[in-house]
Amino acid sequence: MLYVYFWYRVHGYRRYCTSSISLCGKTVIVTGGNSGIGKETAIDLARRGARVILACRNPNLAEEAVKEVSKRSKSTNVTYRHLDLNSLESVRNFATGFLEEEERLDILVNNAGKATLTSGGVTVDGFESVFGINHFGHFLLTLLLLERLKKCSPSRVVMVTSNFYEYVTAIDFKPKSPDGLRYPGLNDYAYSKAANVMFTRELARRLKGTEVTAYSVHPGFVYTNITVKSAQGNIHCAVDESITDLSGSLSTTPTKVFGSKRRCYV
Repeated sequence: MLYVYFWYRVHGYRRYCTSSISLCGKTVIVTGGNSGIGKETAIDLARRGARVILACRNPNLAEEAVKEVSKRSKSTNVTYRHLDLNSLESVRNFATGFLEEEERLDILVNNAGKATLTSGGVTVDGFESVFGINHFGHFLLTLLLLERLKKCSPSRVVMVTSNFYEYVTAIDFKPKSPDGLRYPGLNDYAYSKAANVMFTRELARRLKGTEVTAYSVHPGFVYTNITVKSAQGNIHCAVDESITDLSGSLSTTPTKVFGSKRRCYV
């Protein structure tokens, strides 16, 4: 009975993004686009005609993903750039190279993440790795690319989060611990996802009036290989024109996009 209920939750009421908008002439970055939800998101956006850049850590997996995304989307405009969110230097190098070589950025999908409920070590910069990869890396990447997003507006930032943020009541930003870990209180997956949501809302507030909108997405609880449907929240928030006034909202895929007081059905 539990299996039937879970199957229904995963399959039964999933909805697909219905927008048929073309992205010809647009440029998209998908972090972690070499697998799972990120790869399915990249395939859809490439199929719409976008130039899609997979921002990934592992070059071998990235090159294989480029071939698959290109084949399945029938696009010849898919490429890869190295990005290791475990290192802020790598984030800066990625942004510098991108800004030097690419003229446009229309959609930034911050999809990559480390999904573990226990501490996963320490980043190059001394952050707990789950929080460092899931939040600090994307935080810096977004800020470094923000002016290009403004220049190419209307444009969008999509942040993939999780409803685990609901378990967080406060975030502890106290400085170094005795063992040298920066922000020792930021050592949990739920904290990183709460930070994603808060960053998206504050980003949307600061960008009000710029035609750059931002959304956070909870893709739902799905098996790794059930990614076509779980990517629909990313795609919806990246392309659907009906939600532009919901910037800062949280999409709880597959059912609703929540604002502070409003919601719309996906």
